[in-house]
Amino acid sequence: MKSFLLLTSLFLVMISSSLAQRVSLDGEWLFKVDSTKAGVDAKWFAESVDRSSWQKVQTPKFWEEYPRMSTYDGWGWFARTVKIEKAGEPMSLHFAGVDDDAVVWINGIEVGSHTGYSDPFAIDVNSALRVGENLVVVLVKDYAGGGGIYKPITLIETKHLDELLKSEFFGTPALKSADWVKDASIYSVYLRSFSKEGNFAGLEKRIPELKELGVTVLWLMPVHPVGVKNRKGTLGSPYAVQDYYGINPEFGTPACRNAALWRAGTMRDFKKLLATVHKSGMKLIIDLVANHTSWDNKLINEHPEWFTKDAKGNIGPPNDDWTDVADLDYSKPALRKYMIDMMKWWAKDVGIDGFRCDVAELVPTDFWNDARKELSTIKPVMMLSEGSIPEHHAQAFDLTYSWNVCDVLDVLLKGKRPVTLLDEIFKNERLQFPVGSLRMRFTTNHDKNAWDAPAITKYGLDGLKLATVLINTIPGVPMIYTGEEAANDKKLSLFEKVDVDWSRSRDVGDIYRKLFLLRKENKALSRGEMIRLTTSFEKDVYAFARVAGKDKILVVLNFSS
Repeated sequence: MKSFLLLTSLFLVMISSSLAQRVSLDGEWLFKVDSTKAGVDAKWFAESVDRSSWQKVQTPKFWEEYPRMSTYDGWGWFARTVKIEKAGEPMSLHFAGVDDDAVVWINGIEVGSHTGYSDPFAIDVNSALRVGENLVVVLVKDYAGGGGIYKPITLIETKHLDELLKSEFFGTPALKSADWVKDASIYSVYLRSFSKEGNFAGLEKRIPELKELGVTVLWLMPVHPVGVKNRKGTLGSPYAVQDYYGINPEFGTPACRNAALWRAGTMRDFKKLLATVHKSGMKLIIDLVANHTSWDNKLINEHPEWFTKDAKGNIGPPNDDWTDVADLDYSKPALRKYMIDMMKWWAKDVGIDGFRCDVAELVPTDFWNDARKELSTIKPVMMLSEGSIPEHHAQAFDLTYSWNVCDVLDVLLKGKRPVTLLDEIFKNERLQFPVGSLRMRFTTNHDKNAWDAPAITKYGLDGLKLATVLINTIPGVPMIYTGEEAANDKKLSLFEKVDVDWSRSRDVGDIYRKLFLLRKENKALSRGEMIRLTTSFEKDVYAFARVAGKDKILVVLNFSS
């Protein structure tokens, strides 16, 4: 009876290898929630499993769109069958995008896995694929936000795999960046945690220290007033912006009790910091939260038509978890003008050097394209996207987040995947992104630290040192987050003040200082070609050279214990 149920409930796809080079697996799958993460031990991937109770769903689609799944985060299992009529060319299974991680079984045999949100990837399935019916099972591990198989899946002859991996931007030029952007070493400053004072003055007095570390660009997490209505925690998230033109009083030195003078004083403190940064030869960019505002941002009262509304006409958050913010609607031309005018004011009138753009993928790319054109009439700026889509590099952004490397550090350091996984990542980048795209490389950031774990906790000291060398020597622009030079072991909450223990050993900071200096003196790190080198230990040792003219650097990384 179980075999009958399996055959009738799984959608069959027929492939004739002599007639077809590829087949889409989009469409109907069976799906089961695994909120207790019991499926691996229970072998839900096995052919003998009774799936008659599994839910029929359509892919590609986020599972929040499935019935009664609007708020689910966790693990989920997908299953369907593919029929191969006769043996043919070697085949691979291509995933255009899974949120977040995935493990794949064919006929009960694990054929591969992928770590990291959104990026396309492919898995060789020849070790398990057979003539006749094949059971495909995919475990998706979702950590936050939308989850599931949300982009197409294709079974394709391996020799034609690159056709799917190439994006429309393959071979096209990336936006031309200023030299100081290409050569940058970025420090992400969380003001609340950076100093005991938790303000601009506390940062300003340590600018010489950051200069000595080799930092060239300071990125300040949001400096604006934080919303009070629906705020999370004691202090509220800095990403719940109350006033795009204002400065958070928390970061200034109040001169008196008069609110207007207090606000003027905090802007004065910000400009004093900015002047010190520029005098030190560094640049400063600020966080721009363009996708949403706090619930008590004045725009909600003055321009409620600029906000996304539900079927009943009520303004809502971007998703069910972000309850402290209201979603902006970029179909409104007046909103776009307001935001671009504001960005120009910060660049021209205040004098900052660019923006790190929060959840940039949730804001239409054509808005960012327009904003960049306007900003470029003022000065060369740095535009950093908290996103990882190739189209951002075409006209709008200098840099995108390299989640792809950060997300695999843990599995590489624990020996769960061979280091050749990095080769796959860099190949996919070459096929996906415009030529010359700059990826921001990092071991952690404010989200990873706050919601996952501090990097030192995840990787250990030796692992963190190795990861630090990796992200500073592969192509891209390195970023260090507040406290990483002291191997910070605390979660820095976005809703409270948590101080970094600066008395900790600076071993990791010494590595950053040496590599930032090397980056400045040797153009191979910021401009050089990467040449992969083979070793006798290809599973554990990753070796490569960076070459730019006469500048050459050899890097050998041992991921084994």
